Amino acid sequence: MVGNRILLLSPHTDDAELGCGATISKLIRAGKTVYYAAFSACEQSVLDNFPKDILIHEVKEATAELGIKPDHLFLFRYEVRTFNYRRQEILDDLIKLRETLKPDTIYMPCLHDIHQDHKTMAEEALRAFKFCNIFSYELPWNNLNFNTAAFEIVSEEDAQCKVNALSKYKSQAHRPYANEEFLRSQLRMRGVQVSRRYAEVFEVVRLISE
Repeated sequence: MVGNRILLLSPHTDDAELGCGATISKLIRAGKTVYYAAFSACEQSVLDNFPKDILIHEVKEATAELGIKPDHLFLFRYEVRTFNYRRQEILDDLIKLRETLKPDTIYMPCLHDIHQDHKTMAEEALRAFKFCNIFSYELPWNNLNFNTAAFEIVSEEDAQCKVNALSKYKSQAHRPYANEEFLRSQLRMRGVQVSRRYAEVFEVVRLISE
């Protein structure tokens, strides 16, 4: 039921890869048109031993690893942890993406995500893309509640592609979830739930079937 024009909404660079990197790989291998929009490169919170714009370079490498074309990558420069103060601007940018790209399927954070930027992005995306299929991806360290309604079965190739993409984020290597052991364990756990080797899980926010 996923359409052919996919838009990934990543509040910060790396969120979409963490939430659905293996699914992205699968969709691109299936010939889907995939766009990626990141709304912050978190320049205000980058560790002092990295250039402040490091995540701009890293997201370009990571999305290329997944197979996303350079001209399908959109980068906005909102300051981290300020999204809730800039709702209307974010909504305006989302509407511009909707009108320009005409996606039929959206992947976004969970509406119950406790990070203020993620939650704001999900709420405004629901307004902007209410006539599209909408799936929320899982970021378990931020999701107090998550309805595991839809499982996307992914291959070893897709799993490795996700790991490879996230390895491009050297500036985020200190995060407890930014390592192959955790990434594969999450894919494996969700796979076991549906009697497969690997899977990613999504909340179904809106599904339109014709």
